[in-house]
Parts: sequence; C-alpha cells; structure tokens
Amino acid sequence: MLNDIETGYEGKYDFPQRSEGPQRTYLLASLPRAGSTHFSHVLWRTGCLGAPLEYLNFQPGGPYGFAAQSPEMQLELWRSVLRRRCSLNGVFGLKVFSMQLDHLQQSNPALLDHVLAVMLPREKARHIVYLRRRDRAAQVVSYARADLSGVWRKDQEADAISIAYSDEALEAAERGIAFQESVWERMFNDLRLEPLITWHEDVLADPGAAAEQVADFIGVTIDPTAAVTVPEIEKQSVGDSADWLARYARSRGE
Repeated sequence: MLNDIETGYEGKYDFPQRSEGPQRTYLLASLPRAGSTHFSHVLWRTGCLGAPLEYLNFQPGGPYGFAAQSPEMQLELWRSVLRRRCSLNGVFGLKVFSMQLDHLQQSNPALLDHVLAVMLPREKARHIVYLRRRDRAAQVVSYARADLSGVWRKDQEADAISIAYSDEALEAAERGIAFQESVWERMFNDLRLEPLITWHEDVLADPGAAAEQVADFIGVTIDPTAAVTVPEIEKQSVGDSADWLARYARSRGE
C-alpha cells in the first residue's frame, strides 16, 4: 500500500462480504498509460460492476506488495477479495496487466490457475474488457516519463516534474506497449474470445456511456441507486509532456 495515499484497496471501501463466490466476473485487460485506473473507478462507482482493481499486484510498492514473498498469503488475499469486492448484484471485476499474469505464472502458478478458473470459467460466459488508447504518441510519452520518474499517480507528485528527454526511454516504452498488446492478442486467440474493446478517449468523453457498454456486455443493468463513493482519481500534472511529444514527433518525421 502506498504510504499516506488512499488507493481504494482500504477495507472501508469493501462491499458487504458475501458467503459465496461471484455470480458474474469480467477481466479488465489493461495496457500501460491507457487510463485503466480512471476507468476502473468509473466502473466501480456504479455499484453494479464490482471494484475492478489490481488484486494481483504483489510487486514491492504495489497495493499488496507486503505479500510479495508469500504465495500462501497471495492466495488468501485473492480468496478474500472474491468475498468482499463483489458488488451487491454478485459482479466481480479484476483489472490486470499481462505482465502480472506472466509474473504469477513464474512465481505462483497455483494462484494463477485459481484466478483463471474464476475469471474465465469454462462452464460459464467469459468476459474480457480490453482498454486501449488511440493516441499512441501520448501513451508512449506518458509511459516513458512515468518509468523514468517512478511517478504513476497524481498523489505521488511532490512538485511539477521536469524529466530529461530520452530517446532510449521512448523506444523502450514503444516496445513495451507493443509487446503487451501482442500478449493480450495471443491470449484472446488462444481462448477464442472476442473482448469488448474500449477506448480511453471515449471513457473520458462519456464515462457513463462507457460503463453502460460494459454492463451490457456482461449482462447486467446499472441501477443508479446502487452508486457508491470511491476515491477520486486526479489527472497528473502535464509537466514538460508537450515538449516530449513535440520532440518525439520530430524523431518520427511527423
């Protein structure tokens, strides 16, 4: 958990605990800097689409980093969130990056098997929402700058951040995004699943419509009276992003 920062993983944001597992599940397949934190909170706020956060993020500094070295604790945390992070209509959502699944395959394959059995069950409908970003240049620049600075959220910022421009960082970000896209595409093909593709720009333009689209996809109705309070997600400072974008465009001959 991030020190002195409200992340949404705190117990006060839990739904009432269930005695049984989820009735419906969906996977929010994410890419770096595609607005997945904002979108997950848009879906969560409805009170009808679970609370699709990164419950498999056991990396140091992540929400469950304290369990990084304990496969047993990771499994217990997973079982716990299945009971307390379902919305009242029985929906459970999980936001995940492909690299998190890969890390689990290496470090805790038993947990990965359990996750896939719940999220992509063979005997039930399987739902994947795939969040992407149309503005690739902005995505690459944002990823490179966040990776260099270590600042991934507004509430991690101390002051306006100026970061030395780096062609190497941008090239690494380009490769990283393309690789993670290819991993998701292979997974969708292997599972013979057609995900619901949602675009970051569309979520920003009309978050309510984006949430309705997801609800229709998984087969539930959003009840306005079920809305819940979730932590606000503030937009990060732009800093010198415009300069990075201009230089990046010139490097590509645009």
